[in-house]
Amino acid sequence: MNSNRLILGRYLPGNSLIHRLDPRVKLLITFSFILLTFFADNWQTITLLFLTVFLCLVIAKIRLSFFLNGLRPMMWLIIFTVLMQLLFSSGGKLYWHWGWLSISQFGIATGTIVFFRFVLIIFISTLLTLTTTPTQLADAIASLLKPLKIVHFPVDEVALILSLSLRFVPTLMDESSRIMNAQRARGVDFGQGNLFQQMQSIVPVLIPQFIASFHRADQLAGAMESRGYHGTTGRTKFRQLKLHWFDSIVVIAFICLLAAVFFLKS
Repeated sequence: MNSNRLILGRYLPGNSLIHRLDPRVKLLITFSFILLTFFADNWQTITLLFLTVFLCLVIAKIRLSFFLNGLRPMMWLIIFTVLMQLLFSSGGKLYWHWGWLSISQFGIATGTIVFFRFVLIIFISTLLTLTTTPTQLADAIASLLKPLKIVHFPVDEVALILSLSLRFVPTLMDESSRIMNAQRARGVDFGQGNLFQQMQSIVPVLIPQFIASFHRADQLAGAMESRGYHGTTGRTKFRQLKLHWFDSIVVIAFICLLAAVFFLKS
């Protein structure tokens, strides 16, 4: 797999414990873990969360380099956010000052924590999609939102839309990569010149990307219609979600992690 491609949203087949977990458990734990990262504000809690993620990678039998390559498309966003924290946060010992920009001890600490939080969030989100098929994610979302059917909320339709959106993220990224390579072969130079020139060079990518997106959406609609999809009313599921003993163990382990983070935080 090309290292420049976005990893988030892809599924990597496997038979590990992480793969076999109930998708509802994985989804809830992933969202809870992301929220937990915002409470990790010291080296002890950050280290504990990183050790947890690395343990999950070992159990899932997925190489760390796979995740590091997946960070590359998000690196500019991470760097921008860290710089904002570094230059606009003040407190502690002042190392550099120019106008309304400054680099202080508190700014460096905050920027470092934000960087590690970003990495943790991307790692755990990528782990979820690598070990869970889009169908399982849709079933998990539909199951968790089922109580909203009381107020006539279109649970199954929303779950299907979210699942398809997540599945099409890497597909559209691959399409963009192919279009950019084709434009480079025609002499378009991306990333050169001033900001206005760089924005102009993106135009030959956006128009074919929009056309390809509508074409893929039309193909998907045709495929669903040919298979007799007319909404979820009266439809049954071939695979039923069932909790197993190892799902309970994972939930208990996550509760212990939650308690440990708040203990180290205090």
